[in-house]
Amino acid sequence: MPVPDYQTLMLPVLRYAAGGETRVPEVAEHIAGEMGLTPEERDQRLTGGQSLLHNRVHWAKFYMSKAGLITSPRRGRFVASDEGRAVLARKPDRIDVNFLLKYPAFKDFYRGNGGEGTGEASPKATVAAPPSDAKSTPEDQIDEAYLTMQTALRADLLERILQNSPSFFETVIVNLLVAMKYGGSHQNAATQLGRTGDGGVDGVIDEDRLGLDRVYVQAKRYAYGNNVGRPEVQAFVGSLVGLGATKGVFVTTSAFSSQAIDFVRHLTQRVILIDGQRLADLLIEHNVGVLVGRRVEFKRIDEYFFSEDD
Repeated sequence: MPVPDYQTLMLPVLRYAAGGETRVPEVAEHIAGEMGLTPEERDQRLTGGQSLLHNRVHWAKFYMSKAGLITSPRRGRFVASDEGRAVLARKPDRIDVNFLLKYPAFKDFYRGNGGEGTGEASPKATVAAPPSDAKSTPEDQIDEAYLTMQTALRADLLERILQNSPSFFETVIVNLLVAMKYGGSHQNAATQLGRTGDGGVDGVIDEDRLGLDRVYVQAKRYAYGNNVGRPEVQAFVGSLVGLGATKGVFVTTSAFSSQAIDFVRHLTQRVILIDGQRLADLLIEHNVGVLVGRRVEFKRIDEYFFSEDD
């Protein structure tokens, strides 16, 4: 089963917290076992690297604390309050945002209504909250927006490459390889790439600045759906053998057939296949053909700063 949304986790989190002081990792581990999450599901990460399950347990705990169902006796630890235990005694089927909105403290926090009817600004912090039936945490929503924008950017990059000439595609590969610290300078890389004319090889580039080892390159600017098959990859590998080369990179703007991918797995030569999606990801990662449009910084509470125990 997929990792449950943070509202689905509220009741299990409260039940576990009723057993005594606990921490987010302990609750997450218990819930993962209770719900039968697979190792892959337990290891799911947000874009920033944080555990998805830990993040959702945190938000479940955080929202319930605003309703007074959970208290935090010391840094990093929490426990069910008397009110939380009273809620559990009533055996609810589910605890979610709609349930928590029955508590005035949570309603003030969630909807920011401290100044309703007075014509004055609320002295309380207003949460820009999703609808009460939303399943996503704020981090989920940020991740979803980020992935949507990344997907659109990948598609746009490949489309722009296809709209330009084959020589422009060569320039893209040169810039990428130099950004990845191959080939020394742009001039040296440009001199070596696309100049060999050896059968299935488009170019050769130094793996290091001293030229102690070389990587041979083949680049195919194909439209989406026109996949590179095994025969083309096999011809490239044959050229490597003829040149006495051990390393090659085959780059395409489309994709590779399953037969081509399987073929390179069993070679003595080291051949890397870079399809359009991976090419776009590398361009984005190394800032080739893209610019930073906007930076948003999110800050968290520094628990150690506010601790007087140490």
